[in-house]
Amino acid sequence: MAIPPAPPPGRPDITGAVLFYSKPEPLSRDTHAKLGLRRMDKPFGFAAASHVVPLTVTEFQVAGLSYPIIFAGEKYQPLAVMGVSERNLFIAPDGAFQMGAYIPAYIRRYPFVLAADETRTNMVVCIDRAASMLGEDYDLAFFDAKGEPTEYTNGCIQFCHDFEGEGRRTESFVQLLRDLDLFEVKRATYTPPNPDGTPGEVQPVAEYYAVSEEKLKALSAEKLRELFENGALQQIYAHLMSLSGWDRLITYAIAAQAMEQGAVQAPAPANRPN
Repeated sequence: MAIPPAPPPGRPDITGAVLFYSKPEPLSRDTHAKLGLRRMDKPFGFAAASHVVPLTVTEFQVAGLSYPIIFAGEKYQPLAVMGVSERNLFIAPDGAFQMGAYIPAYIRRYPFVLAADETRTNMVVCIDRAASMLGEDYDLAFFDAKGEPTEYTNGCIQFCHDFEGEGRRTESFVQLLRDLDLFEVKRATYTPPNPDGTPGEVQPVAEYYAVSEEKLKALSAEKLRELFENGALQQIYAHLMSLSGWDRLITYAIAAQAMEQGAVQAPAPANRPN
């Protein structure tokens, strides 16, 4: 099954579909003066149904320690693969995030987001009014008694602006890889065992874009040095190294399915992507 494209991390339309945001509203002191954010021990339930999450290029090195990093869609959007078959294996149904796993910035900025206004010329700070952590019985207010954004709100807004900047940097990074024709189609598979213990038929898991190591090696020494000096080579290798995480991810998925079915048999080993 091919990994579907995800919305880009920057410049979403207020009226368009943005991953996780079901009811985005422009943040307003008139509308949201009494609104704030509740502190929740397990606040990530909103992302539990999404098995891919957009990444920015500066997240590659740390995110790659937890997830395979792939590219998908017409724009070659970088994605952290957090599960298979429309299920996030790192977020429990109750909203708990797996301890030790990296939390992508796309998730951390929720319920705030920057969105284009109707003219598509200005960026507007929005919140997802449907977010479960929002309410009038809040711990962190959006506005103070004078109607001005609180320190907490200003921090969230700055985070969104920084994220937007990283989104543009990511687009430039992806364009560089496309200009160098470094992408190729890769597939992740696994081989389940037959009842007699022999290898079964190979099963497809995902089809996606990744940097071709052969194409990378074929670049001139001058171009490789340029990629090293601008930091792109470091991010490329973070992406390539992350792909070894398919084994772990597929094993997690098989184990989770076995537990749901009450099975006690150990999960079959996964195959590395090819």
